[in-house]
Amino acid sequence: MSRQARDAITDDPHAGYDRPSRRSRPRTKDRPAYEDAIVATVVTVDRGRYRCLVPSEGGDEAIVTAVKARTLGRKGVIVGDRVRIVGNTTGDEGTLARIVGVEERDTVLRRTADDDDPFERPIVANADQLVIVAALADPPPRVGMIDRILVAAYDAGLEPLLVLTKADLADPDGLMATYQPLGLRVVAVEPGSDLTPLREALAGHRSVLVGHSGVGKSTLVNALIPGVDRQVGEVNEVTGRGRHTSTSAVALQLPDGDGWVIDTPGVRSFGLSHVTPDSIISAFGDLAEIVEDCPRGCRHDSSAPECALDAAVADGRLAPERLESFRRMEKAFH
Repeated sequence: MSRQARDAITDDPHAGYDRPSRRSRPRTKDRPAYEDAIVATVVTVDRGRYRCLVPSEGGDEAIVTAVKARTLGRKGVIVGDRVRIVGNTTGDEGTLARIVGVEERDTVLRRTADDDDPFERPIVANADQLVIVAALADPPPRVGMIDRILVAAYDAGLEPLLVLTKADLADPDGLMATYQPLGLRVVAVEPGSDLTPLREALAGHRSVLVGHSGVGKSTLVNALIPGVDRQVGEVNEVTGRGRHTSTSAVALQLPDGDGWVIDTPGVRSFGLSHVTPDSIISAFGDLAEIVEDCPRGCRHDSSAPECALDAAVADGRLAPERLESFRRMEKAFH
């Protein structure tokens, strides 16, 4: 079948904009304006299908399944993206809409497979808070992993929040004290405990939950949003590692519409090859002001000669505990 014949039977209006065959004239240089496109939010992605939340004037919302238009090419669409969709936007079973554009992102949380991987992998768009979920036991907390995810939050411009689960198995005070010098908000929870402090921290935010496999993210989401029924995994008694139960990110609205949580698959590593020291130091207003006096090319670590941060500790402008905490976190991506 010729390309022209295929174009005649497809319902994709972009079909006619492929590269023209040799010795043929382009049909047109115009592109559809899509003035009737509806702006929706991507809530999950599964094998090339994008489930999008479409608002309506009456306050009701529909979940519409969509595919990417060919004109977007390799442009990625991720959970949290605001997209423009056309076609059948009723959300009726068996219908498909088409994503024809992606709105500019406010924030993007990224990671790499490891620290030597040059390719960034966007995870979630347009979140404003990153919730680092760590267990106090079973599996034991990994401070290095917490530090790396914390670095990713600062790099993405997200407000970090540390949630310590399984507080019934271990005392949270020691880990809380580790992050207190950074001014990091910390909430400890246990099965059946009052989640009011956590709900208050999540209210009004688009929060992305990230953590090591087996720390209890899905259990937490199920407690926050009754009836959502996220699958819960177990921790291997021999390796101490959790089993992946979430296979893709999904955005879920909190009860009463007071914010969103975006649950992501558990991670066992968090590459930071895309992060620079300057992007981290800028997240701390007091430190950023001090390092303006650093010599050119200063890395602000403990081996840096004449670092202004050390001078600030020496003259009492900066608490040594804060500098120590910052440098421990800063080591996470070196």
